[in-house]
Amino acid sequence: MKSLLLTSSLLIVSACYGQHVKQSTDRLIADYCDGCELMYEGIPSLEKINSAARLAADSEPGTPLEINGIVYKPDGKTPSKDVVLYIYHTDASGLYSPAKDQVHGKRHGHLRGWVKTNERGQFKINSIRPSPYPNERIPAHLHIFVKEPKKTLYYIDEVWFTDDPLVSSEMKQKAVKRGGDMIIRLTKQGNVWKGNLKITLGLNIPNYF
Repeated sequence: MKSLLLTSSLLIVSACYGQHVKQSTDRLIADYCDGCELMYEGIPSLEKINSAARLAADSEPGTPLEINGIVYKPDGKTPSKDVVLYIYHTDASGLYSPAKDQVHGKRHGHLRGWVKTNERGQFKINSIRPSPYPNERIPAHLHIFVKEPKKTLYYIDEVWFTDDPLVSSEMKQKAVKRGGDMIIRLTKQGNVWKGNLKITLGLNIPNYF
């Protein structure tokens, strides 16, 4: 029975991936990605995805956050253009709260969006600083999924912040570093937390090479 259920689940996932992720020329990489199919719920056309995205309205409760990043090719040096990143995170209460009229991606809440790297591999995210889950010991974080041309999408490590007391030394040591070191330093400039993020394509991603 367990085998049958697992097979059924994989067929459902494969169907989602076949429709939304795997094109005829896409190479299947990485491992199972829980919720990855939600990246495609409500996604704009590629022509309308820019290198900068604002996830939170000005009226959103919380402290503003700005992340400037660069995506590099597997050599860790050459910027990579046209890479789509899907980002989502909790609100100021630590919840993935959907908007009142939200239709797509409700499981990921309303603080979600997409960027596509420019010619220099750059992207920018404006939102609020996420809060940790209520009554849990999991650090506040950003989720990021990566979709490269000609490859199926994959997830990288959650983005944590060095000043978060929930990020322990043990957790830092055990970090897989999928995509690179995703524990970043934030500095406060005025009322805005700012940080820089470097993502290396394929780094520590199963079946990538």
